[in-house]
Amino acid sequence: MARMEPPVVIRVLAVLTCSLILMHIYRAKRGRVPSVRRIAGIDAVEESVGRATEMGRPVLYSPGIGRLDNMMTIAALSVLRFVAERCARFLVRVIVPIFEPVVVSAAGDTLREAFRTAGVPERFEPSDIQFLSKDESAYAMGVTGLMRSERVAAGFYFGSFGYESLLIAEAGNRQGLIQVAATADFFQIPFFICACDYVLIGEELYAASAYLSKDPLQVGALAGQDAAKAILLLLLLSGVLAAMALAVLGAPDGLLNPVSGILAT
Repeated sequence: MARMEPPVVIRVLAVLTCSLILMHIYRAKRGRVPSVRRIAGIDAVEESVGRATEMGRPVLYSPGIGRLDNMMTIAALSVLRFVAERCARFLVRVIVPIFEPVVVSAAGDTLREAFRTAGVPERFEPSDIQFLSKDESAYAMGVTGLMRSERVAAGFYFGSFGYESLLIAEAGNRQGLIQVAATADFFQIPFFICACDYVLIGEELYAASAYLSKDPLQVGALAGQDAAKAILLLLLLSGVLAAMALAVLGAPDGLLNPVSGILAT
């Protein structure tokens, strides 16, 4: 079977998008870091940590079931550092249940660095990073078991999730946890919305990671993607207006869909 090459316009748009992202990353690393709008879910994170502090009970942070090559997992680890630093300042314990074995060391390093930054490295407990299972059902049962046995006050679910999202979030809701979730898995977002107090939807997960970490690479990439989306939106709007104008002016039928003509080249 002959290999089909992508249309020229698709390749041009791909090059344009990559160029915008690289340009914004370069500018961010040179000190011209773009501002990121504060997300309401970030306030919910601080509110949840405050409630756990008042109750004197730990928080639970799940980075999802993704591997380290999953961008949602990387973003979740960035948010974990922020949550852990806030908890360390108020001497609140952070329990991190892990699904993928390769994430254990990354989560441990993130938690250790957060406690060191907060000035209380002695409060870090390696046993709080717990590998539960590679099976989604067993992982969900393990997380809900930790909620009960450790009397968790707040639950954070950031990263990639499957059907276990509803099992975990519903169990936390029944136990009265204040819960904050964020995922780009669109099939799981409705479950989190039903059972959690606050939900960061879709790309808000990456925006939260960039906002909290202040990493020039993440902030620059986020700004570059937004710029590319704005250009694509303008092109789409221009195409719609052009098609409407041609229809009003009585152009031949073959000219009424210029977009299909472009993609066929």
